Amino acid sequence: MLDFLYYPVSAVMWFWHQAFGLVLGPSSGVAWALSVVFLVLTLRALMIRPVLSQMRSAQRMRRIAPQLAELRKRHGGDKQKLAEETMKLHREHGVSPLGSLLPMLVQIPVFVALLHVLRYFNRPGLTFDQNAAIPNYVFGPDEVRSFLEARLFGAPLSAYVSMPQGLLDSFGAPVDRISVIAVAVPLMLLAAVATHVTARRSLRQQPATDPQTAQIAGMMRLTPWIFPLGAIAGGLFFPFPVAILVYWLTSNAWTLGQQHVIGRIVEREQPPVPVRAPARTPAVAPRPGQKPIRKPGATAARAPRGA
Repeated sequence: MLDFLYYPVSAVMWFWHQAFGLVLGPSSGVAWALSVVFLVLTLRALMIRPVLSQMRSAQRMRRIAPQLAELRKRHGGDKQKLAEETMKLHREHGVSPLGSLLPMLVQIPVFVALLHVLRYFNRPGLTFDQNAAIPNYVFGPDEVRSFLEARLFGAPLSAYVSMPQGLLDSFGAPVDRISVIAVAVPLMLLAAVATHVTARRSLRQQPATDPQTAQIAGMMRLTPWIFPLGAIAGGLFFPFPVAILVYWLTSNAWTLGQQHVIGRIVEREQPPVPVRAPARTPAVAPRPGQKPIRKPGATAARAPRGA
């Protein structure tokens, strides 16, 4: 049903495996891991322009924050009018409050497709020879056998911590669960830390909220804690293969660098936000015939000598 996702994802992974396999060998676990890493890099490189547009929009949202606050004061009692004026202000300045969700929404289908492709290398209920004889989308039987034989520091790339022992035994050579844990646990911890750091940086770059996006902003404040727990819980209790953890870690490492580089580009493009000087209270002149009031400690000016 989702073949339109499975074939492109597997094709990009196949291409990079062919490239790294020429150097490291087709059954090298490092070559297969690098094919996952460069699958992420290929996807994220294609998304640079949408991400740049999103960060420019967020910068403009921060610039119009005082105007949004003024609208809330003026139309706080009329929600419909407030929503209309807010949308009008957004259109005038070319901003999209929900634009920050676009990069994440694009990555979700790729994540699901990669998970599906990885799991279909080692189908449940089949022996090693049976799996090795069945193609997996663009991967032919030879590539499937190569993937099943590959090990990353002793762990198959499609193995996961909670994988049944029967599936671990179907990789050809016996696989020790300790070897899978020794590779998966450090990867999930690194992925959790990278996820936490990138989520915190993303929150600092978020624009000021308005009534239309306040609920979404409240949910986003929880992401630095929810997403890392997802990496740990997924790696421990759910069928998240080692390759998915490599995908997750690579994606967050890219995001961290992207936030720094593109953030500096956007800051240089946008002029600084003007800061209004505090209004001064105008001096009140004394009435005609009224004696001027001197401030405490003030001394009268001396007349010049020889006058």
